[in-house]
Amino acid sequence: MSKKRKNPSKLRQLNNWLHLWLGLISGIVVFIVSITGCFYAFQQEIKDSLEPWRFVEVQNKPYVAPSQLLDTAAVYMPNAKPTGLTYANVDGAAAVGFGGMENGKRTFSVVFMNPYTGEFLKKQQPIGSGQFDFFRFIIDGHRALWLPYEVGRPIVGVSTLVFLLLLITGLVMWWPKNWKKSNRDKSFKIKWKAKFKRLNYDLHNVLGFYALLFALILGITGLVWSFQWFDKAVYFIASGGDIKEMGHHHPHSNLENKTLAWNDSLSPLDKAWYKTLEIDEQVKGMYMTPILEDEDDPIEITVYHQEGSWYDHNEYFYDRYTLEPLEQEGSKFSEASFADQLFMMNYDIHIGSVFGLAGKVFAFLISFICASLPVTGFLVWWHKKKKTSKKNSIYKGS
Repeated sequence: MSKKRKNPSKLRQLNNWLHLWLGLISGIVVFIVSITGCFYAFQQEIKDSLEPWRFVEVQNKPYVAPSQLLDTAAVYMPNAKPTGLTYANVDGAAAVGFGGMENGKRTFSVVFMNPYTGEFLKKQQPIGSGQFDFFRFIIDGHRALWLPYEVGRPIVGVSTLVFLLLLITGLVMWWPKNWKKSNRDKSFKIKWKAKFKRLNYDLHNVLGFYALLFALILGITGLVWSFQWFDKAVYFIASGGDIKEMGHHHPHSNLENKTLAWNDSLSPLDKAWYKTLEIDEQVKGMYMTPILEDEDDPIEITVYHQEGSWYDHNEYFYDRYTLEPLEQEGSKFSEASFADQLFMMNYDIHIGSVFGLAGKVFAFLISFICASLPVTGFLVWWHKKKKTSKKNSIYKGS
């Protein structure tokens, strides 16, 4: 006599119910966010291959000073205020960015120049001015589902939270009832030669398990930008109880020196740039803000130490009136606390660049699996629904 099949517990039934309906509700959002994440992981590589003006021939001489680049850029962007200046690696073009407004929308233009000569290379059309920009389209979908940001970002944030819950409830559903070989095979192996229904189930069940930990990491690093409370909570845990100060923090210039005359032939920004080159010997890229807004703002120069990633950097601050070096706790990656280092790495972890090109490929694959889960999950539910409907129709007709 065969044993009766034991019904799942109430908790297991609740878990399965949550996994089903939360998945159906958030599936489209999870798919869009994940598939756009696949494209965005390689945005730098794709841009580099399609935009040759981003590169220059390496020359055996120093870069020109920031003021020369700013003067050249101003010729092509008259009456516009430069918002950022970037030096890339040895074969990369320098770039000056200009933020602006057009028809009530924020725009951003970039002038590319040869950092060895200051020669103009390319003026990139304003992003956000109505002309199609593929990666602007991708990031708008990833962050806000192509809706207004004040509407789309909360939807993405909540759906990402739901996705984390789906990963946990999915793990509970995946967990084998016992660890016999047949159950282990179902949980860890995809039966590639099976019929579509079984193959689809394995793709959802098995791939979901293998991607779970990394999908959690992608979700958590994304949520850091979605909700301040989540950002603060992660920092609180990582730091062992410290409260994170929100926003950008920096030391301040001494306003008592405001009336001092500047007698050097070099501009304060150029002088600070030369000082930074003397201090930091691992420069792989630099970024600075050319125009300071407030009277007590310091000159701030960020030096990047690794090509293709952003986390390993030092920030140098100088009094804008005297160029006295100023210190800011946590401004240098190697000297920062674990929690601050973790948050400096957040973007690179999210797109996989923390491990170079191999990390980006891996992040692409995990994002692709995450995009597939709502599709395969929906098909699992659809097949079960059809099977149940068929049984009910047979029962009613008997």
